[in-house]
Order: sequence, then structure tokens, then C-alpha cells
Amino acid sequence: MNFPLLVARRYLFAKRSTNAINIIAGISVFGIAIGTAALILVLSVFNGFEDLLSGLFGYFNPEVKVMPAKGKTFVVDSLRVQQIRNLPGVAVVSETLEEIAFFEYEGAQDFGVLKGVDAYFARVNGIDSTIREGEYLLLEDDRNCAILGAGMRNKLSVNVHNPLAALAVYMPVEQQRGVLDKPFKTRFAYPKGTFAIQQEFDNQYVLTNLHFMRELLDAPAGTVSALEIRCQPGVAAQTVKTAVSGILGEGMVLKDRYEQNEAFFKVMQLEKWMGYAITCLMLILMAFNMVGALWMIVLDKQKDISTLKSLGANDQTVRRIFLAEGVLLTALGMCIGMVLATGLYAAQKTFGIVTIPQGFLVESYPIAMRPADFLPVTLTVLAIGLLASLAPAARAVRVPAFLREE
Repeated sequence: MNFPLLVARRYLFAKRSTNAINIIAGISVFGIAIGTAALILVLSVFNGFEDLLSGLFGYFNPEVKVMPAKGKTFVVDSLRVQQIRNLPGVAVVSETLEEIAFFEYEGAQDFGVLKGVDAYFARVNGIDSTIREGEYLLLEDDRNCAILGAGMRNKLSVNVHNPLAALAVYMPVEQQRGVLDKPFKTRFAYPKGTFAIQQEFDNQYVLTNLHFMRELLDAPAGTVSALEIRCQPGVAAQTVKTAVSGILGEGMVLKDRYEQNEAFFKVMQLEKWMGYAITCLMLILMAFNMVGALWMIVLDKQKDISTLKSLGANDQTVRRIFLAEGVLLTALGMCIGMVLATGLYAAQKTFGIVTIPQGFLVESYPIAMRPADFLPVTLTVLAIGLLASLAPAARAVRVPAFLREE
């Protein structure tokens, strides 16, 4: 075994001349343990929120979305849609068409996005499982129906259980033929349900059937804003994107679920690592206890250091002994912290010990521990421990080879 490491390991568990040194060393190890646990839990909480919100986005955004590179809409014939449906790896394809509209319901008015969807839409994302009141119904006995986001429902004070009250939809007319022509095309849809997914969608979207949407926009058959695709289980979105691109050719943009919400995920990552950096500052403050503990060990072991130097140990060997001592103390605290973090993670997942106030989507803080997060935590903690060992190691080097007896 490496000689400095062997000596450092013996010093780690050796008896001290005074009990105060053991107490200070124990406090430093405890501080490193708490800091390590905090780093892992901070990353795990952000992972939990990321997974939660990614799952919520999945109730509205598809795994693969095909959109025009220019303009808002494009025309796709049924033959090409069928070709895409027949691709290996493709489970469901839905045609959608959306546009900004003005809504009015019994005196309440607001702008929002009206999205026409076909019968396959709910199979792409499972949005019918997010219905909070009413039912998922887009067409009933030749009457056009609407499903409102929870935010739109609240802004318009919609009662989905009133079968007589209709939602007026005003869509701008692009070309007016005469001065007396109305600037808006007005149609009616009957609210049938309310979905609740995520605030971004709930506050602006109203769903209706695709035929009604095309009639509002005077759009020809086959006009869509996007093709929304659900992949077969186990099939990568990139594989489906490549195959679909080969059918549709140039002029189309294909995005997976991450690319559709790229800005959101980048902000989440930024917040995650900012939280990690702030927790690292706390760990650095705790590392001052490590400096004190190592300094006391150096003072306690001056006779040993002098003896080692008398036997031929050079300054480099002495420095490495106390650097190794600091790393071992740090590693001990880090291992304890990881065990503590794992225990708290299991308790939170099982019992939900840290709860969230009512009104949120979940009752307790979501948490997800990822093995990849242990690597940066390990490197960070060991680096801080090594830096905290530099000053005590330099002090050990200055101990002379022959101590004068007092």
C-alpha cells in the first residue's frame, strides 16, 4: 500500500492526545455528510419536478410533431398520412389545426387558441385522462363541442353541465369582399369538458373537432397545422423522425418532445445547477471545520512528523500524508451523506414526508434520484476536501525534523 495513504489511514482512527480533536474531527465529518446529502437531494428534487412536468407535457405534446418550416399550415393528402401510419415504429398519427380565436360565453370574453383535432388525438397523448369535469366529447349529434383548459374555463366562467349555453367563437376573416362584410366569422360550440394539464396549456387552449376548425378557417380538406405522432413502445423518436422526413421531404420541421419544450427544459437545467452551486457554497463553509480538524491533527502529531523526517521522510511525503488524511475524512463524510440522502429519498418516495400545500398537482415533493448525479457530487465533495487540506498539509511540512523538548 502507498506509504502516505497507510499513515493517513492509521491517523484517521488513531487515538488523539485530547478528546477535543476527536470532537472537532467528528463535527467536520458530520458537516461534510450533511453537505453531501444536501447536494444529492437538491439534484433529486429538481429531477423529480423535471420528470413530473415532462409527464404533464406528454398529455398535450406528442413524441414527434411535424410542422411546416414556413407559414402556419400545410396540406397533406390522406395517402401520405397513411404511409406514415404504416411506418414501423409509428403507433398513432393525428392531424391537428390551430389558430388564435376570440371566445365569448354568457358575457365573459377572452382570447385563446382554438385547436381542431381528429379522433386519433386522444390516443397520441392520452388527454382524455386529464378531464377534470364533464367528458371528452368533440362532436355530439352533429353539434360541435368544445373541451376547455381549466384556465380558459375559469376566465370565461363556463358551466360544462349546461347543455343550452353555447361558446361563441369569433375567427378573423382574412379577405373581406365588401365594406359591410363582418370582420369576424362567428360559430358556436357547446362546452362538454375541462382538462387540466399544465398552466401554459390550461390558460389558452380550447379543443374542438377538426372539421369544425377547417370550416371556421375556410380551409380545404387536408389542411393541418401539424401531424402529431406517437411512437411504438421502445422505438426512439429520432428513428421515427428520419422515416417520416423521408416521406414528406423538405420544407418540414420535425421535433421530438424535448425540442418542443426546449426553452422550458433549458431553464429547468439552469435552475438545477444554480441550486447545486448555492449548495456547494454551503459545503465550502462547512469545509472550514475540516481545516480546523486537520490543523489540530497536525499539532497533535508533531512528534510523529518529526520522527518521520528524522527517518528520511521528505516534505513531499509529509504533505501527501495530510492531504490523504483530508481526503479520507472527506470520503468518510461523503459516504455517510450518500447513505443519509438515499434513506431520505426512500422515505420521501414511500411516505411523502415533505408535503406540498393543497392546490398543486401532487401532494408531496416529487423526487427522482439518478445514478449519474453521484459523479459530479463525488468530484465536488472530494475537490472541496482536498482544497481544505492544503493549508494544514503546508503547516505539517514546516514541522522541523528535531523538536526541542519543552
